[in-house]
Amino acid sequence: MVVLHRLRGGACAFAAMVGAGVGMVAATGCSGGGDAVADARPTGDLTAAVRNAADVLAQHGTSKARTSMEMAAGGTRVTIRGDGGYDFRRGMGRLRVVLPKDPAGSDEHLPVTELLAPGALYMKDRGAGVPPGKWVRVDITTLKDGNLVTGGATDPAAAAELLRGVRTVDYVARVDLAGVEVTHYRGVADIGAAAKAASPTVRGALAAAAKGFTEDAVPFDAYVDDAGRLRKVRHQFSFTNQGRTVAVSSTTLLYEFGAPVLVELPARRDLYTGRVRV
Repeated sequence: MVVLHRLRGGACAFAAMVGAGVGMVAATGCSGGGDAVADARPTGDLTAAVRNAADVLAQHGTSKARTSMEMAAGGTRVTIRGDGGYDFRRGMGRLRVVLPKDPAGSDEHLPVTELLAPGALYMKDRGAGVPPGKWVRVDITTLKDGNLVTGGATDPAAAAELLRGVRTVDYVARVDLAGVEVTHYRGVADIGAAAKAASPTVRGALAAAAKGFTEDAVPFDAYVDDAGRLRKVRHQFSFTNQGRTVAVSSTTLLYEFGAPVLVELPARRDLYTGRVRV
């Protein structure tokens, strides 16, 4: 089954193949909060600390990344998990995305390998009818959501760049996140404003999302370390699907900054251009 979500301009197929009738799937550890530590309120500009997080990531270059995308509609909740690395200078990353199991508990889908590049998403093992070893390429500027939701994992650079459109932000607390003291901020970002301020690598994707979503406001929780690096961010998206509201919580966890990240895009001969059945 393909989950369809209705955005401004029509329905768009959610690329991750979520099986019908999937029940509750537990979220990964990266979607939770941190442990509280001694409170030390920041004295600087809160908006700047959040808005500048994408620039700081680019300065540090690379990191490992873990993602979690949880969707809830009615009584059904599913979670899609990803794990890999990202190069923020090049705007390129590689994730292994694990789709939900079927209700019986057996694996229904192979993990999907995703290569993230400026303006493009490459997927391997992405659907029925794709020959083994072939990749599917998607122009993310043609997606109604700019691949904030479609691929089952928000591009880590796009997740950070969304914070450039911060409307409001509040200090929550100092917390311990996997042994690192970070500052937890909570606020609302504007997709349209983020698109205008975004770096060239993700500007097209966010511009597409700004046109596609019916609501530009995106609530977020951001966790920033003392070096100004975004360690974790959670965005709350929502859309309608056949009259039902679908809530999506997309979480990106960044760690091991400076870790080698190798992303080699597939050759033209390895791309599949035929019809993909899901």
